[in-house]
Amino acid sequence: MFLRRFARPLLAKVKETTGIVGLDVIPNAREVLISLYTKTLKEIRAVPEDEGYRKAVECFTRHRLNVCQEEEDWEKIEKRIGCGQVEELIEEAKDELKLISLMIEWDPWGVPEGFECEVIENDAPIPKHIPQHRPGPLPEEFYKTLEAVTSRPKLEKATAPSEELKPKE
Repeated sequence: MFLRRFARPLLAKVKETTGIVGLDVIPNAREVLISLYTKTLKEIRAVPEDEGYRKAVECFTRHRLNVCQEEEDWEKIEKRIGCGQVEELIEEAKDELKLISLMIEWDPWGVPEGFECEVIENDAPIPKHIPQHRPGPLPEEFYKTLEAVTSRPKLEKATAPSEELKPKE
């Protein structure tokens, strides 16, 4: 118990530099990440539950929080999360918190009462104020693959086992 509590922090590797200009080493990065991820999960609750943004933020934030709680070494945290150094993760978490507050302010999921949307049907002329995007043709390989996948012969129904496979009486 003594070794776990007191010696482990002394034996841990000390990070001297991030190797990124302007990004200083944060010695208590794990604790900072846990704090930021906990705050993120608390603030994202203001976004409606069924919104994709909330679901995505909650999913990856919970995963990263679990990793930080399970691992004590910054190298293991970086390796398991796989999205850069812990200092970069801290910057990303701070940015996500700023974005959450902006998304709540902007309310992109809310549609105002009485909002009317112009619907363009099939061959109706497109108004001049709407940009037209017409993608170019797809590569030849795409059509060959599509044809191969859609024209795959159906598997024959399983036939009765042959005489030699039947058990002898």
